[in-house]
Amino acid sequence: MNSGVPATLAVRRVKFFGQHGGEVNSSAFSPDGQMLLTGSEDGCVYGWETRSGQLLWRLGGHTGPVKFCRFSPDGHLFASASCDCTVRLWDVARAKCLRVLKGHQRSVETVSFSPDSRQLASGGWDKRVMLWDVQSGQMLRLLVGHRDSIQSSDFSPTVNCLATGSWDSTVRIWDLRTGTPAVSHQALEGHSGNISCLCYSASGLLASGSWDKTIHIWKPTTSSLLIQLKGHVTWVKSIAFSPDELWLASAGYSRMVKVWDCNTGKCLETLKQGVLDVAHTCAFTPDGKILVSGAADQTRRQISRTSKSPRDPQT
Repeated sequence: MNSGVPATLAVRRVKFFGQHGGEVNSSAFSPDGQMLLTGSEDGCVYGWETRSGQLLWRLGGHTGPVKFCRFSPDGHLFASASCDCTVRLWDVARAKCLRVLKGHQRSVETVSFSPDSRQLASGGWDKRVMLWDVQSGQMLRLLVGHRDSIQSSDFSPTVNCLATGSWDSTVRIWDLRTGTPAVSHQALEGHSGNISCLCYSASGLLASGSWDKTIHIWKPTTSSLLIQLKGHVTWVKSIAFSPDELWLASAGYSRMVKVWDCNTGKCLETLKQGVLDVAHTCAFTPDGKILVSGAADQTRRQISRTSKSPRDPQT
């Protein structure tokens, strides 16, 4: 983990994004941080200008709630996963659906792009992980091994691996370098509840959040648990590393978002949603200066976050 000088947080409310027609289930920033993407229970994907909060577009097409959305690393595409059993690939510049990926038999709960933006992984209630070719829309591999619903996924930024989290209480890391159809995997065990979210850091550490109200930070290359974060009073619904890996933000199934010191495991800040309902999702901008949380009352809360050396004056 990052061993840089510890920093403190300066937190203030910036703005709300309140034009959704249903609960906000997912959020993602574009690689350049200029656009915020949100997926809603109303079946639509929304695009926002980050700085002004202006709604750029509202895209329909899914016939069920949008459970997850994510930009491709190159910023040209984004994907949305839905209860309608499909994944949609969209062109960012034209705000247009390019193709619909069909193959899942039940709700799709998660999507993630490979670091080169050429492949897409999806998983859901049918307990299967599907690996797709982005350009052609063809399914490349079917990864089977989880014993329950797959709720989260993320590609490693450093090696050709995919991590998936399931309600079978395990995290599986799939080695995509091996040949088809056999794909080897390792299981990270330690949570006592369903795995609800996971994400990689820039250097390849992996964080997982669970219904057991804890967050684990792992070193996947050695399958070792580095630190356990405790403090949520409800299950952990979303997690996000800051780009510098000093902090991890987590949204529990409550009105609170927590910010943690990744090195010490200490909770640095508890951000209360105030009048908002349950926090569903959280994400940092690529520069790490803004943290956004989404809630069940159809709004987004955007919060500025400024790092300061302990010697700097407090604001």
